[in-house]
Amino acid sequence: MVKKLKALAGGASAEGEFAQTVRESAQQIWLAGLGAFAKAQERGTKFQAESARIFDALVREGEARQSFVRKVTGKKVAEAAAKASGTWDKLEQVFEDRVARSLSSLGVPTKKDIETLSKRVTELTEVVQDLNGGKAKPAPRRRAAK
Repeated sequence: MVKKLKALAGGASAEGEFAQTVRESAQQIWLAGLGAFAKAQERGTKFQAESARIFDALVREGEARQSFVRKVTGKKVAEAAAKASGTWDKLEQVFEDRVARSLSSLGVPTKKDIETLSKRVTELTEVVQDLNGGKAKPAPRRRAAK
């Protein structure tokens, strides 16, 4: 195309012939551009359809993977919670044992000791009432210290 234009420009006797060649070349360039645009648009539409199909497939795969991940993580969280619960239970028991030993070394009675004493007092009260003929004898009054 460029050679043709140079040849016409150098040896052209009439300017009209040169102008005509330039117009024809411009027309061909224009048509080539339109053709390229049409091809790009056509491929773009095909690409868009393919992209949408691929995108939909990826979304479905992501949904399936998310469901799987939720199951797996749910199990792992439950396992971790069970382990943590067991650990807290052990820690609580160790703490209670140490506190009980400390209180025992100080001579503080345990809940079990108090319950045993309370039960024994109830039994003795019943025996005293039986000995008194079913009546509880009032406790002797003490005189106030002067």
